[in-house]
Amino acid sequence: MIAHPKLLIALAGLPGSGKSTLARALAQRLGAMWLRIDTIEQAMRDGGVGEVGPAGYLVGYGIAETNLLLGHGVVADSVNSLTITRDAWRDVAARAGARCVEVEVVCADPVEHRRRVETRVVEVAGLVPPTWDAVLAREWDGWTRPRMVVDTAGRDLEACVAQVLARLG
Repeated sequence: MIAHPKLLIALAGLPGSGKSTLARALAQRLGAMWLRIDTIEQAMRDGGVGEVGPAGYLVGYGIAETNLLLGHGVVADSVNSLTITRDAWRDVAARAGARCVEVEVVCADPVEHRRRVETRVVEVAGLVPPTWDAVLAREWDGWTRPRMVVDTAGRDLEACVAQVLARLG
């Protein structure tokens, strides 16, 4: 385990890209908190919130900032498809005096990506995964600043983790 306090790794990627698998592995390797927006949003639905909207992300930002201020590393796992959400993660890190590393997780092989979406096992109780058509229709803002891109297609998890760790230095 490598300690990386005051570090926010903000992942972004479509469902089925390998984001949560990578996030879990990074959190374990770094001894960081794994903050999964799917878990927060499903807990809110289970609690009767109904349509979650941006509230799940807002809760996530608060939890991340609190943990960063305590000196803990955070791996934020969310689709993070909009510029406004990407900017918000960076703002969280800035307020906490933490380093922010933005990582876009992609699966560049559409056949593999579709297979993952259609066959994945849901780990969050009650969460209904999106269909392939919903993944393709997802709103996605182009990136306006540099970020690390990790392509998980045809690569094992350890190679993807090593790529991110190398960037951390």
